[in-house]
Amino acid sequence: MTNFTPEDLLLYLYKETSSAQTKAIEKALEKDWTLREKMSVLKASMQRLDKIKESPRTAVVLNVLNYAREQAAQEVQ
Repeated sequence: MTNFTPEDLLLYLYKETSSAQTKAIEKALEKDWTLREKMSVLKASMQRLDKIKESPRTAVVLNVLNYAREQAAQEVQ
C-alpha cells in the first residue's frame, strides 16, 4: 500500500496528478478507509474555501486609485 501525503490528495482533487498517480490514488481509495476519510475532509475544506467571498476594504481601493492618479499626474509633468 502506497502512502499518499495530503499534498498528493490535494493535487488529485484539483486534477493536477499524472494519469499513473491518479489511478494509484483511486485504487488506494477503493481499499483504504482511512484514506477515504482524509479525502472527505479535504473535499469539505475545499468546498468551504470555494464559498469564501473576500473583497478589499474601500479605503484600500481608494488608496490604490489615488496612487495611480498621482503617478499619472507625475508622468504628464
